[in-house]
Amino acid sequence: MPLVEHLRELRNRLAKALLAIAAVTIVALVYSEKLLQFLSQPVPRCPEGVTSDGGNCATVTFQTLMAPFSTTIQVSLTAGLVLASPVWLYQLWAFIAPGLHKNEKKYTYAFVGAAVPLFGAGAYLAYLILPISVKVLISLTPSGSANLLALNDVLDFTLRMVLVFGLAFELPLILVMLNLTGVLSGRRMAGWWRGVIMGVFVFGAVITPTTDPVGMIALAGPITLLYFLAVGFSLLNDRRRARANPDAELSDDEASVLDLTPEPVGALDSVPAARALPEQASGDTDGARAHRAGGYDDIT
Repeated sequence: MPLVEHLRELRNRLAKALLAIAAVTIVALVYSEKLLQFLSQPVPRCPEGVTSDGGNCATVTFQTLMAPFSTTIQVSLTAGLVLASPVWLYQLWAFIAPGLHKNEKKYTYAFVGAAVPLFGAGAYLAYLILPISVKVLISLTPSGSANLLALNDVLDFTLRMVLVFGLAFELPLILVMLNLTGVLSGRRMAGWWRGVIMGVFVFGAVITPTTDPVGMIALAGPITLLYFLAVGFSLLNDRRRARANPDAELSDDEASVLDLTPEPVGALDSVPAARALPEQASGDTDGARAHRAGGYDDIT
């Protein structure tokens, strides 16, 4: 396909993706108030006429004149990107797929089919522990002080937690795909288990904003379990690959096993020597000698 046709196809698919995002964003604008309430639900609200004293509850506020408008646009656009993801992901896939081999398409289908549920599970887990995280953070408020939380800060905190948990759940899937493509073996992954567990728990402690171990364990526990599931799958896949191809585990610079035992040599066959000169090969030595002068060919 010529370059101009590729650019025209890219333009059309981008237009379809943007139209789908714009349509979902407009629908999200209609229900923006419910979306704001849903995303800010983890914050324990103070009853009407009651202010936070000692970190028991908080009041969600808008701190600037443009904050209600910008926050509504931000939430609606985010909802449009997320809810319209099947459309623009399909458009992206339809543009890339013609250049992929059959085996690469199979791996891509498997990756997308597993990535979406894993990201959804991580996002759902983040939303479950958000109320605990918010309560722990609010409880640090000293007595006599009130919590006035900007709604855009609450939404940023919620979206950040959801994205972090969703992307963290993709780590085992990446390991499995590296094993399927032959980049990483299951035995090597199994040898990393001590460092991986330590790294996962340190990552959970750093990325979760709470000071209690609930958030850390809620993130690190499922990732550790998924890691061991990925290791088990990789070991089984390596065993299947070894049965199909015994040399599959050999590296490029590793010598294979060769049988270097010398074999007996059979009887020699006599070979007649070839004549060196053309006239010797034809047998006409007398006629050729008549055309030679001083031992050299004379073609004149």
